[in-house]
Amino acid sequence: MFIQVIRGKLADEAGFRKTIDRFDTEVKPGAIGYLGTTAGVLDGGGFVICARFESEDLAMQNSDRPEQGAFFAEASKNFDGEPTFYNVTDIEPWLAGGSDDAGFVQVMIGHSPDRDALRKVAMEDTEQLQQARPEIIGGLSGNFGDDGFVNIAYFTSEAAAREGEASEPPADMKDRVDEFQRLMGNVEFLDIHEPILLSK
Repeated sequence: MFIQVIRGKLADEAGFRKTIDRFDTEVKPGAIGYLGTTAGVLDGGGFVICARFESEDLAMQNSDRPEQGAFFAEASKNFDGEPTFYNVTDIEPWLAGGSDDAGFVQVMIGHSPDRDALRKVAMEDTEQLQQARPEIIGGLSGNFGDDGFVNIAYFTSEAAAREGEASEPPADMKDRVDEFQRLMGNVEFLDIHEPILLSK
């Protein structure tokens, strides 16, 4: 799997939402290697789009389609300035992976001092994580650049996610949670309060 993450500022939120609807009905049916999209408007007038593909090669082939180019040119009219692109590889699902049933999604974009160790800690005993945080449906983790990572977490609802965040982890998980937070390094949390969730 390959994920292209696009984030930036919006000039027209209503236009952005209409463009996503148009993609779903007119552009998505012919997309090459397309698996799905998680997108939404962020606090402060930003946006994030996480488009999933079977592979990076197929994603690039899709980008070369005239229909895709025309669609992105139209979508760009809703942006305030140039967006930032992250090409995310080495994707690994955790728990149930992504879910179109999520009521809240959090996208974490960061730079880790030890990306391999971060992934190892994250993937340890996911069953225990699910028992401690049942509101977490699952997610997708991947890498970009030399030390960058993206983690997309899907929750049943934002209220349940906030309650889970505020709770103390079980004693036998505390060291693991502390190490995970240390290894996340410089990370930004992008909260999608009303996620737009599409699948092929």
